[in-house]
Amino acid sequence: MKTLTITDESAAGDILHKISLAFDKEYISVQELIETRIRAEIKRYEENVNSYHNGLVLPTDLEKRLNKKTKLTLDVEKQLYIALEAFQKNGFFILVDDEQVEQLTEKFLIDDSTQVSFIKLTPLVGG
Repeated sequence: MKTLTITDESAAGDILHKISLAFDKEYISVQELIETRIRAEIKRYEENVNSYHNGLVLPTDLEKRLNKKTKLTLDVEKQLYIALEAFQKNGFFILVDDEQVEQLTEKFLIDDSTQVSFIKLTPLVGG
């Protein structure tokens, strides 16, 4: 089992969040990285909705309200679709060892020195 710690960074380079993910192989694709992250975030969200902040998973306001009253699960496929589409439309960038990956099919090696950063972009006001 390989463990990979990823960071979320602002466009200015500030670290916003860290998460560790486990993989059962040495080489993974960008899509596998995003899928594993989404599943981990949904698990974290469902375990404690009040402590969940700044992830790729974006529950709707209705889901947020309902989850505070009852235990509901998020739609994994919907959240996966949203995240994969956001990556393809440059809603966020992924850097692996300071190199931008651009395709979901790109593969990279996971070892002790691998550094992965998700860079979230903030839309401009009025644009």
